[in-house]
Amino acid sequence: MERELEVALKAARDAANAIRIIYDSEAYRVEQKSGGRGPLTDADLASNRILLTALAKAFPEDGLLSEESRDDRSRLERSRVWIVDPLDGTREFTLGVPEFVVSVALVQDERPVLGVLHNPATGEVITGVEGRGVTYSGEPAHTTHHPAIEGARFLVSRSEHGKGWFEPYEGIAKLTPMGSVAYKLGLVAVGRAEATFTPKPRNEWDLAAGVACVLAGGGRATNGAGEPYRFNQPDPLHIGVCGTNGALHDAVLGMMRR
Repeated sequence: MERELEVALKAARDAANAIRIIYDSEAYRVEQKSGGRGPLTDADLASNRILLTALAKAFPEDGLLSEESRDDRSRLERSRVWIVDPLDGTREFTLGVPEFVVSVALVQDERPVLGVLHNPATGEVITGVEGRGVTYSGEPAHTTHHPAIEGARFLVSRSEHGKGWFEPYEGIAKLTPMGSVAYKLGLVAVGRAEATFTPKPRNEWDLAAGVACVLAGGGRATNGAGEPYRFNQPDPLHIGVCGTNGALHDAVLGMMRR
């Protein structure tokens, strides 16, 4: 995976640089996607062009799936597929909240084997490669070993937190509302938190890179039913997210069911 990681890192860095220029300029268009699927900005589109161009040039035989491009179903016939979210956390981007990332994943035979997450606002870079572990801004990292809900750090959806979904656990665990599912999974992977979870459905481009990092870091990642993810599916929507350090995964799934 040396070349794959090198290409993914450079593509993510170039995309992040383009996003940062637009972010700092504060002069960009914001549109609403059809069907209430959230905002779309010039930064999403610029990042998408950079990522898809770089990946297609380096690995022309691999499939591609991106949030901001039409789904080419020929990907279903490929054993290797790059799954990208050019800007996960677009809402936070538009609000000036530095909780958004460029997300790049490589899936092989439905299994996430490589993930790169780059936060353009903070400069954080998280990588995960199957069998090689994770890095946080170039330094080796791993998930925590904290075994219980008591005292655990949970990264949760800002909107779900605002609805009071986590009130029974206030004072038991440390709850931090945050944007971007991919970013939250990445922070769990490198030991900045014990878990992130939601019963809401999320798409493969939201998940693949973060899940790759969690698994590479020694953690566990499943859908809301506790089933391992299988990516590059005809329908990219998966029901529920549970990414943890592994030690308290079953306990978190129990919280989700309750």
